[in-house]
Amino acid sequence: MEVVRLIGYDFRDLIGGSWSMNIAVFGTGYVGLVQGAVLADAGHRVICVDIDEDKIEGLKNGIVHIYEPGLESLVVAGYEQGQLHFTTNAREAVENSDTLFIAVGTPPDEEGSADLQYVLEVAETIGSYMNDYKLVVNKSTVPVGTADKVNERIKSVLARRGADFDFDVVSNPEFLKEGAAVNDCKRPDRIVVGTSSAQAKARMQELYAPFNRNHDKMIYMSVRSAELTKYAANCMLATKISFMNEMANLAERLGADIEEVRHGIGSDSRIGYSFIYPGAGYGGSCFPKDVQALIRTANALGYPSRILQAVEAVNEHQKHHLLELIDQYYNNQDPANSLEGKTFAVWGLSFKPQTDDVREATSRVVLEGLWQRGARVRAYDPAAMRETQRIYGDREDLALCGTREEALKGVDALIICTEWKQFWSPDFDLLYQKIGDRVIFDGRNIYNPEKLKALGFAYYGIGRGLSITNNESQ
Repeated sequence: MEVVRLIGYDFRDLIGGSWSMNIAVFGTGYVGLVQGAVLADAGHRVICVDIDEDKIEGLKNGIVHIYEPGLESLVVAGYEQGQLHFTTNAREAVENSDTLFIAVGTPPDEEGSADLQYVLEVAETIGSYMNDYKLVVNKSTVPVGTADKVNERIKSVLARRGADFDFDVVSNPEFLKEGAAVNDCKRPDRIVVGTSSAQAKARMQELYAPFNRNHDKMIYMSVRSAELTKYAANCMLATKISFMNEMANLAERLGADIEEVRHGIGSDSRIGYSFIYPGAGYGGSCFPKDVQALIRTANALGYPSRILQAVEAVNEHQKHHLLELIDQYYNNQDPANSLEGKTFAVWGLSFKPQTDDVREATSRVVLEGLWQRGARVRAYDPAAMRETQRIYGDREDLALCGTREEALKGVDALIICTEWKQFWSPDFDLLYQKIGDRVIFDGRNIYNPEKLKALGFAYYGIGRGLSITNNESQ
């Protein structure tokens, strides 16, 4: 790219702008589609590539296959304005783009390590069609050393072609939160770039100029450091969650209230309030996969990570804790009583609010555990109904309901699995009328135990001390 200069200055410095780039994004999942749409919104020309023809045709018609607030309107606007394109033609994308993002999935393999098959397939494609200098940006979450493998794969393909083009491979990990991905991408708190190439650094600085005006958010480091930064960040957050859940389980046994403890420790500026909310375990596509992948990496190096192993073990136990509380309650009512024939309302199916993602969600553990016990489920979620239907299909013991109130019809108990805002302030008089056993199992601690006790409910939260019931003798 030739830079226009005027009296010794870069022309872009005078106008405060940046050059529009031709960008290809391989992968149209959460990361790729959000990144592509946001870059197009900033004025770059973006072409998103996917092998799924139905998905590409859907995107051309404004059909966004994932639930992410603000994404659909951004995609539609970008496409209508001619800044955002969709194709299955990888050759066209590579040949006509100067910056190539790899944003494909890295699902765990049978041993829990990240599967690099799709990343390396994209590298093969890039090597097959590149026709001049290309900047390859690895946006997928990948193990340390993956950039080296991408580099080697591209070089080997070029060698087979007898071609000799320069290229750089940089690590540029994403730090997007599902449910807030568009805003996180538009207003990042940091932009991590792993590279030792001055040319790559200059182009990345130019690429992210529209998102870097308030203050310098660019953090440059070695490629391997950038790759590890992504894993370290997610594993640190997962560690905070599992630690707090461990404290919650202690609080239940000690008669303490973990919500009071949370306020007590969160006020310490060294700890803070973020990610110290106790609950029924973390899920989604990132934390479980990344913790497992880093555990496998550590094992392969002969340095087992005892902390991460404990984080994973605590979380796996925590996903079953709601079932433990349900068993405890009904066993206390009648030791001979089983859940056979009981019906439970489940509010919340996604692993967190503002997403339809049910991967590794606690709700799935709860649903499957209830079915194993012979119970039936009436479930509602504002976004994840279609995905739940896709996973479980039609079952006699599962009713997917259109509203939270419909899910209460003929139930014995209510279970909260996801803290969607519309669940925070229900009509408790209606709940009292609808819930046969008048018991609520709150996996996200969104209700006040004392208030529910006064209303006549039995209440089981996470780490709320002794279980609060409507019968003082229990």
